[in-house]
This record gives sequence, structure tokens and C-alpha cells, in this order.
Amino acid sequence: MSPVYWLNGLAGTGKSTIAQTIAERVFADGRLGASFFCSRDFKDRSDIHYIFPTLAFQLAHKHPEFRSTLVRLLRSNPEIVNEPLYYQMEALIVEPLRSSDISTVIIIDALDECVDEDPQSAILSVMGRLVEGIPNAKFLITGRPEPRIQSGFRLELLRPLTDVFVLHEVEPSVVNTDIRLYLEHGLSEIAKRRGVEDGWPTDGQLDLLCKRANGLFVYAVATLKFLDHKFGRPTKQLDAIARAPGSTVPEGKTKLRPSMTLDSLYLTSFRTTFDGMGTEDDENVRTVISTVVLAMNPLPPSAIATLVNLEKQEVMDLLQMAQSFLKLSEDPDLSVLPFHKSFPDFITDPLRCPDKRFHVSPSAGHLKLALNCLKLMDIGLEQNLLLLPNYALNSEVKDLQAGIKNHISTALKYACQSWHNHLTEVRGDITAIVPALQNFLEVGFLAWLEVLSVIGAARDAVIALEKLMPWLREVCFGLIYHT
Repeated sequence: MSPVYWLNGLAGTGKSTIAQTIAERVFADGRLGASFFCSRDFKDRSDIHYIFPTLAFQLAHKHPEFRSTLVRLLRSNPEIVNEPLYYQMEALIVEPLRSSDISTVIIIDALDECVDEDPQSAILSVMGRLVEGIPNAKFLITGRPEPRIQSGFRLELLRPLTDVFVLHEVEPSVVNTDIRLYLEHGLSEIAKRRGVEDGWPTDGQLDLLCKRANGLFVYAVATLKFLDHKFGRPTKQLDAIARAPGSTVPEGKTKLRPSMTLDSLYLTSFRTTFDGMGTEDDENVRTVISTVVLAMNPLPPSAIATLVNLEKQEVMDLLQMAQSFLKLSEDPDLSVLPFHKSFPDFITDPLRCPDKRFHVSPSAGHLKLALNCLKLMDIGLEQNLLLLPNYALNSEVKDLQAGIKNHISTALKYACQSWHNHLTEVRGDITAIVPALQNFLEVGFLAWLEVLSVIGAARDAVIALEKLMPWLREVCFGLIYHT
């Protein structure tokens, strides 16, 4: 068996579910060494430079012999976590595994969701050069077949070491049978819980849902969420799906049959849920949804409300109406996420979401979020916000975490750490944000540095300025030149 196994599949085919199931099984057998579930929804789970340190930490926690070798290597080079990926993997993974001779399984899920500028996947390029030197480790890697991932697995060094399984090429009859069983069970549970009369759904309705799913498990999951929406009757929700035309654009621009995709379901769900709302309500829906899908890290409804200047209950109401598309808790202080990665892809693409009432423009959304972050910092920041003693180190301050909790809200903390990420995504007309940016740099800059320091994120200031300067040269100075 090859040391690397690539589970390759299109969006919605169940890669992460399979990876999670395998992780649980090998963990139960004591064979799981470490796992990293990439996610573009989280800053620290979309950075490829966190992968090897995270895997090494988990392996060290599980295996004392691995830990002793790793500690020795870290003492000799404490800065290895900041080294290029090749040296990271060699020192943090390969050498400790080789020295300890551990037999283990390592899982990296959704590699395509990590930010990677290398055209052949930097992680896979490194693995191709080093993985053969680990005698008893097996790597399971999942991801969409994006060009850089495909190119990485085609590298001369990695290809002979990799077994590939393509989920979307599984015999359709097998997949469709599984989806039908899943739908039958889910619909039966909904009917019992919601008091739906016997005979629902009909065989014809079930056939239609299976046909619409077209091999995508995520379609079946999204369908059940929509039918179980607490603000609608399941029977009427199913009728709305049946009446909806098929999408004209393939989900994820794949070669799946274009009329049987998630796009139609998402659009039907939006139109059914928000039918009859006015223009102002539509704007609030777009504002809240765009914050969920564009945020650098997931935010709770309470922080979203503060950030976008809406009432907390209003935000909760809108999110609950949109619960078919979201992972949402009743607790307004728990983070909300898109229910599946295909939803942000849909809602931000004008070809896939042609209804302007709901389409989220990434550039416009990032502009609004950047402006909201700057406004919130202007209101909430002041020098020595926590009233700390002069010249004291953060480590010397008693009850520092209590002071942070009392003076720095989740929304303000997010604004301080993320304003630059939103700003540098903006292109085109930036005149609306220039005064706020100028005010921040002239008035709020030192207070911002203080907050980053006390929350342990001082390095973010360097990253922010490193991103800001080229953006200013490209966008802001270009604007001045042309005017």
C-alpha cells in the first residue's frame, strides 16, 4: 500500500464526512496519530504553515517517544515553526517519526481550502520529497481536484507514492441508493417530529429529490434542512422545491448535469424564506449573510450585530430565517458558519446566484466590512483602554484576561485583527473608506497596537502593515495618480 492516499471529489460528494468517519475509526483503534481539517472559514485552519506544527503537537501528545525527539529538535532550533515548509516537515514530522519508528495514520482534510500560492501545492511538493523517508506512516489527504492539487499529486516524486480514489466516479447507482436511503430516513424523522400526515412524501417526490441530488450528498443534507425549517411547513417547502426549475449553471462549474445542482435549491430556499420582504430588509439580509460568508473567522450573532450596527435580535431573526444555509445555535454568543462550503461559492457568484436581492458581491462586502471595522475601532479604541499600570509587562498584570473580557468585545477584537484583511480585498472605488482609514492611521494607530499587544496578537500588526503597503501602492496611490 502506498504511503499517501488521495480522496479526490467534487464539492458536496462527502469527502470531509468520510475523512471524519475514518478519523473516528482509526482513533478508536489507537492508530490515529494526528489530523488537520482545513477550513477557509478559520484563519488558523486555512494557513498551510500551521499544518505541520499542529500535526507535530498532536503526535507528541500521543507518543512519548515522538515527544522526546521533538523536544530535543525544538531546543536546538526554537524558530523551526517559522521556517519554510520543507524544513518544518523534516524537523517536526519526518525526523521524530523516523527516530521513534511509530506506526500511525495522519489525516489532512480539504487541502484545497488552504491558501497556497504555489501552482503545484507547496504542501504536496514538500511531501513528495520527504514522505518516503517515513517508514510506518500513512497519509490520508482529501480535497477537490483543483489544478494546483492535481498538479501536486502529479509531481514525479509523489505520483508513485500515491493511491487515488475519485468519489465522483463511483458507480452512480451505488451513490443514488445511499442518497435515497438517507433521504427516506431523514424525511421519515421530519414527518414524525412535525406531525405530517401519512403518505408524505410520495414515491414521485422522493424520486424527484434523488434525481435533483445527482450524486451529491450535500444536496440531500441541504434539502432536509430546508424542509425542516421551523418557519415553514415541510409539505409546502417540498412543493416549492418541486416547482423550482433546475439551475442552468453546474455547481462548482463541474461536469455534473447542469439542471440538477445545488444552485436551484439554494435559490428556491432564499426566495421562499424571504418572500415579501422590502428593499430595506433585503439589504439587511445581504449585510448579515455577507458577514457570515466573508468573515476571516466565524463570528457569533451578537458580534455580527455590533459589527454591522444592527440590533442583536434583528440579526438573530434574520439568521434563524436563513438557517437552511447555516450552522446556527440558539445561543447568540456561539459562532455561526455556512452549513457547507458550496454555499459561499453560490452566494458570491453572480452567474450562480442571479437574483440581485441575495447575491453577495465580495468586493462590496469586504468594503463594507472594512469600513465597519474602522468605525468600530474609532468608537471603541482609546489609549490604555484597560487602564494598565505604566511600564508593566502583560505577564505581570493580574486579571489581564478579565480586563480583556470587560473592555474588548468580540466584535472589537475581530475588527482589530481583521480590518486589513477586508480592506486589501477591495478594488475599484475606495473613496468611501479613505477618510476612515486616514483617521485610523493618524488617531487610532497606537491604541490599536496596545489592544493587539494585550490579546497576544502583536505579530498581526506586522502582517497588517505588510499587506497594507502594497495595497496602498496599487489602489490608493493609483487613484491619486489618475485623478
